[in-house]
Amino acid sequence: MHAGKSGLIVLALTAVVAAQTPEPPLSDSRLTVHTLVREDVFAGFMANDMNRFARAERNIDALMAQRPDQQANLLAWKGATKLYRAVLAREAGNDADFMRTVHEARELWEQAAKLPTGNDGVPAIVGGSLATFADRLPQDMRATAWSMSYDNYALLWKLQAPAIEQRQLPVHFSGEVLAGLTQAAQRTGRSDEAAQYIDKMLTVLKDTPYESTAKRWKADPASASASNLTCKSCHEERRLAPLMSALNK
Repeated sequence: MHAGKSGLIVLALTAVVAAQTPEPPLSDSRLTVHTLVREDVFAGFMANDMNRFARAERNIDALMAQRPDQQANLLAWKGATKLYRAVLAREAGNDADFMRTVHEARELWEQAAKLPTGNDGVPAIVGGSLATFADRLPQDMRATAWSMSYDNYALLWKLQAPAIEQRQLPVHFSGEVLAGLTQAAQRTGRSDEAAQYIDKMLTVLKDTPYESTAKRWKADPASASASNLTCKSCHEERRLAPLMSALNK
């Protein structure tokens, strides 16, 4: 079939994207499950690239069989993908699919929370996924979603506060924990707590991509309810391609 000039351009762009996103090497045990699935999950979250997102879903299922010691983390990632599928179903007007899939996400996260090992990423995955999509859920579900997000970020803060305050972590890790905690505190009515975390952001995250939005929240607290503090940087030091290059040297 003749594709035409525009069709050829689309095919060329698709080929470029495919070349830039090789199949994650699931059998390489040097790589964490987070590194293997994160970029494809976020390609769906941030760019609505559903081809890569579907690959993430397949790879999560494959890793569940290959790495039984990472079940909690993988259940958390699977729950995150279900949450996004639920949001898309709702926005497409498919209420039955939304209710089924959002329930599946909740059940997967409940299973992940019960496992005592292989769970290092669970609070970040659950808290971050809910911070990303809670405002796109039905109004009657948002309070519960934000409360759950807050609980997970509070746990992260408890574990990582000393390292964050001493600036020992990469900007992305520190920024996302503080931004998520601040936003979840604001959304759950913890105004004083949110204000304290904003001040901490302005100190710890000075001259980073998080600073400008934190300044706006501090100057105009009313703007917080209609804006987002999270997802202001990316995991450059944890991206698959540079890690593979470093490991293979």
